[in-house]
Amino acid sequence: MPRDNESVVLDRTEIDELLGRGGVGVLALAGDNDPYAIPISYGYDAEAGDVYLRLGFGTDSEKREYVEQSERAVVVVTVEGDRGWQSVVVRGPLSEISEASIDGTIVEAIRSIDIPFFTITEEPVQELDYQLYRLQPDEVTGRREKPPAGIE
Repeated sequence: MPRDNESVVLDRTEIDELLGRGGVGVLALAGDNDPYAIPISYGYDAEAGDVYLRLGFGTDSEKREYVEQSERAVVVVTVEGDRGWQSVVVRGPLSEISEASIDGTIVEAIRSIDIPFFTITEEPVQELDYQLYRLQPDEVTGRREKPPAGIE
């Protein structure tokens, strides 16, 4: 039986905690009203609120086409735990950056996150062209499952 108010809004601390784990999410892009979504690995800078993605592009990359066409991107991160599900949606412009353009402590923090490696291409990973991107959020929302009455 469905419950009323099955979810509650995450506060900024909860959002930072969820995103700060680093890990896996979904990157959604669009070009000419044609949606495109792929699994990605990401890192997060809680101080700035930026999400970092290292994207690998193969030959004739459809992903590259969508990255270049999209003015805005969305990253969705979901987790399931003992207390139910949580999700965060981050929206904003996605821009290619170099590691040299960001603070060294942020680069080290991103490198130290235990990020699972995702590839959805048939090309050998060593043949992919990797580029670093930053999603600078202009909107971040989060929700979590509302626990049953009496449990919090």
